[in-house]
Amino acid sequence: MNRRICTAMFFAVLGTACSSSASLTSQQSNVPANGELHFKAPDGWVTEKPSSNMRVAQYKLPKAEGDPEDASLVLYYFGATQGGTPQANIDRWIGQMQQPDGSASKDKAKSDNLTVNGLKVTTVDVTGTYTAEMSPGSGDRHNNSDYRLRAAIIETPKGNYFVKLVGPVKTIARWDKSFTDYLKSVEFR
Repeated sequence: MNRRICTAMFFAVLGTACSSSASLTSQQSNVPANGELHFKAPDGWVTEKPSSNMRVAQYKLPKAEGDPEDASLVLYYFGATQGGTPQANIDRWIGQMQQPDGSASKDKAKSDNLTVNGLKVTTVDVTGTYTAEMSPGSGDRHNNSDYRLRAAIIETPKGNYFVKLVGPVKTIARWDKSFTDYLKSVEFR
């Protein structure tokens, strides 16, 4: 069994991985060329078994009072040169959100770049009606109004990791700080 699958299984079983405190001042040159992404799942997140081998970790974030369902967070890794560029993913994620007034989601989306433990992290945050395909290639789409999508691309020497959090607006707001803490816990070693 390859190391990536073993790591994904380890994370799925234990629910958390090794982590150290986040540093926003590390330099990319301090990141080893071969290693694994480590992170810490915040308290309250429910670890789920990844539903595909491209999912390194998968979590349910319990719903806020009054919301119809829980939020879902998935950490993907497709391979060293797979998954597309950070900008292509940001654009695709923004395209999965439609605005009730018909305006462009790209005008409402907030994007940011930061460095965490020497890793470049690009984030996006957008609200609206979630319209992504229910499963790739199915043609069946979500139609969830009053949703929020927060996502990130973590660039490592091994390739990009993709984090996607989606759910009802109040539920995502409930978990805002823990999502930020999760991103700040990432470390490649």
